[in-house]
Amino acid sequence: MSTNWLTLNRKYFYSTVLLFLIEVYIAVFIDDQFIRPLVEDVLVVILIYCFIKSFWKVRPNVAALSVFVFACVIEGLQYLNLVDRLGLRQNRVLATILGTTFDWKDIFAYGLGTVIILVWEYRSRWR
Repeated sequence: MSTNWLTLNRKYFYSTVLLFLIEVYIAVFIDDQFIRPLVEDVLVVILIYCFIKSFWKVRPNVAALSVFVFACVIEGLQYLNLVDRLGLRQNRVLATILGTTFDWKDIFAYGLGTVIILVWEYRSRWR
């Protein structure tokens, strides 16, 4: 069985680390009405995309759209109050990862992040 689909792509790996650090900084030090709710959600889609591309050889459009669907599923679970149903609201880490409040603006942010990924990848290919 070949493992040609599994590899370490340093460019995406370093991007993942950088985006993770930015996300942590935003979560810990920024409490506003623009960066925290919108920019953080745009960046999280790009972060997950870069993580996937760090280790797996997958086409950009497949990876980006898969991350978008994943983010929308998580948002849908917020709509269904999954954190409360599982009794996880007191667990700050899990509640933060899963989220607690459904918002259409989050889905917009995930879509924006996906578009940024696809435009970036498209432009990178044609250079």
